[in-house]
Amino acid sequence: MKAPSRSPHRSRTDGRFAMHDRPRSKKIRLQVVAASTVLLAALGYFTAIWADRVFPPPLPADLPVSASVLDRNGDLLGAFTVNDGLWRFPVSLADVDPRFTEMLLAYEDKRFYRHSGIDLRALLRAGLQLVWHGRIISGGSTITMQLARLLEPRRQRSLAAKVRQALRAVQIERRLDKREILEAYLTLAPYGGNLEGIRAASLAYFAKEPKRLTPGEAGMLIALPQLPETRRPDVHRANAVKARNRVLERIGGAVGLAADEVASAKQEKLPSARHSMPNLAAHSAALMRARDPKAGLYRLSIDRNKQMALEALARHAAEKLGSQISVAIILADHQSGAILARVGSPEFASQARRGYVDMSRAIRSPGSTLKPFIYGLGFEDGLIHPSTLIEDRPSIFGSYRPVNFDSSYQGTVTIRQALQMSLNIPAVSVLANAGPLRLMTRMKRAGTTPVMPDLSSPGLAIGLGGVGLTLEDLVSLYASLARGGRPVQLFETTNHEAAQDAAPQVLSEAAAWYVTDILRGTPPPEGVLRGSIAFKTGTSYGYRDAWSVGYNGEFVIGLWVGRADGTPIPGLSGRTSAAPLLFEAFSRVGGSERPFKAQPDGAYIASNEDLAKPLQHFTEGMFSSTAGASVETPPVIIFPPRDAKIDIAPSARSDGKLLAVKIQNGTPPFRWLMNGRPATLGDRRRQTNLDIDGVGFSTITVIDSQGRTDNVRVFLQE
Repeated sequence: MKAPSRSPHRSRTDGRFAMHDRPRSKKIRLQVVAASTVLLAALGYFTAIWADRVFPPPLPADLPVSASVLDRNGDLLGAFTVNDGLWRFPVSLADVDPRFTEMLLAYEDKRFYRHSGIDLRALLRAGLQLVWHGRIISGGSTITMQLARLLEPRRQRSLAAKVRQALRAVQIERRLDKREILEAYLTLAPYGGNLEGIRAASLAYFAKEPKRLTPGEAGMLIALPQLPETRRPDVHRANAVKARNRVLERIGGAVGLAADEVASAKQEKLPSARHSMPNLAAHSAALMRARDPKAGLYRLSIDRNKQMALEALARHAAEKLGSQISVAIILADHQSGAILARVGSPEFASQARRGYVDMSRAIRSPGSTLKPFIYGLGFEDGLIHPSTLIEDRPSIFGSYRPVNFDSSYQGTVTIRQALQMSLNIPAVSVLANAGPLRLMTRMKRAGTTPVMPDLSSPGLAIGLGGVGLTLEDLVSLYASLARGGRPVQLFETTNHEAAQDAAPQVLSEAAAWYVTDILRGTPPPEGVLRGSIAFKTGTSYGYRDAWSVGYNGEFVIGLWVGRADGTPIPGLSGRTSAAPLLFEAFSRVGGSERPFKAQPDGAYIASNEDLAKPLQHFTEGMFSSTAGASVETPPVIIFPPRDAKIDIAPSARSDGKLLAVKIQNGTPPFRWLMNGRPATLGDRRRQTNLDIDGVGFSTITVIDSQGRTDNVRVFLQE
């Protein structure tokens, strides 16, 4: 019987070839892919070098980035988007968590520091995996190639685009060093929405700079740029979690993360919404931007932590006071003049509060906050002492009839009590003698710009708030008190040049010390230690503005409460509405490391009985409410005392042999005589220095404008 014939396809030999045909063909294809990849890479590399001269990479000289506002320590206060609405901040590797950089390179580009733009091994691996599995398993793009794609974005992904990226990567590597490439990538990498760069992403998703990132946060920020829109944690939370976990699983061991650390990082909660970008000191930032819109960086003297503390205080206070109430605060170092915090309003974007209005720069009535400077002039002139008695009774000053805040009167009080109780009649009495124009002059010495309503000349009403000032003006005035009467120029930018101390005194050192000593004794809000802060409150006419300004050895803080549109607020007062916030502000910014100014020469503590007779009771400038006539008295020399021995030793000299003299009462200007010879003419001051003829007995005479005189005989000795 004839054996059946074998089909060639069923033969052992043919069957063997058929069984191994597919693997062998794959092997051949893999070899072809490998050889082609090497040849193409070599050809591409040399082509890129040649093209670098003809078609250089599009590296922008100045990459548009968000203009940043920095505080005195270089911390971010706020920023502005670039023209296309993107948040994109400049990045330095020093500002990025080193572990994040290590994880990024382990995941995206292991041989970043060893290749020249193209990682041949990665390309081979990606090509072989594609052939073997029939799909993309891993990419071959380097960080440099990804940067090339970001610099020349293309909508379609194609082989030609990939080749172009590779060529550009070689060119970029020839132009930039590795650090510059990493920083450029971390500046441009997309993170979803209008976020570009690691800093914008870290601020938006984690509300912090990328200097310290947890492994879970780093994993999310590494996964996000690959598919930024479909992995956004605020939109596609599940995708973001999966992508982050995949990053952690793949590179955990490579960067030294233990298994339990990886597991813990995978349990970290991802943000469900974006945080707002920092917007501290918004009014100051907007002002700087308006002055120089092309600048990319603005540096302020503000301290970020103190600014945050006072903005939080303003928001909390405004919420309690009412939906339309605004609060403004300025904190300054009164030694340097640096403004350390400025809150123009509680909420910059609030329409109800008109938050866009910077109330720290708005001109308003200062209420009673100028009274310390009125009494300071009286101390300087030798007219009063803190223990001097003064009358608080219904009075008329020409056509001006002031009344106290509560319409009550205290009768006879000391100057100390009058200031601490903020009585109006005594303050106007002293101002009537010191002169409103003189008060205005001293205010201007402090760097303020007082504004008179209707361009009228200053009258006695300015002592009770009849003049326009800003909160910054008041802070400047009180800074001079804290400095012993010496003015200081406030500044808010770090490029400020310190002004010389050549400006004339706002008040004499002794007068400033008297005022400070009184203000330190003013009863503070309940529960606060007296004497820790020298402060004064004020309330403008009609309950429109509540003020409180105070200082310690280091800081001066001014605080305003009211409505930005000037609408009266029943019950508003500096004492109840502003003073508690002032003390809370001092508490939040920290205690002072510097003491108050020491008691200077010429200032002394004494009871009323121990004062010279003319200083015991102040009456000049008072107008009787019944008689309507001025009580005028002749000048009285209150220093030096009659028949005193005056030591003119070298320690008491100033530019030669001078004798300090003081008078009370009388009508300026004054003429001084030393032993019958004219010493000064037309001097309106009540305290001055006279040239000394020599030692021995001398007679000092003063003559006022009405021809009234007084004289003392003293003995001068070396």
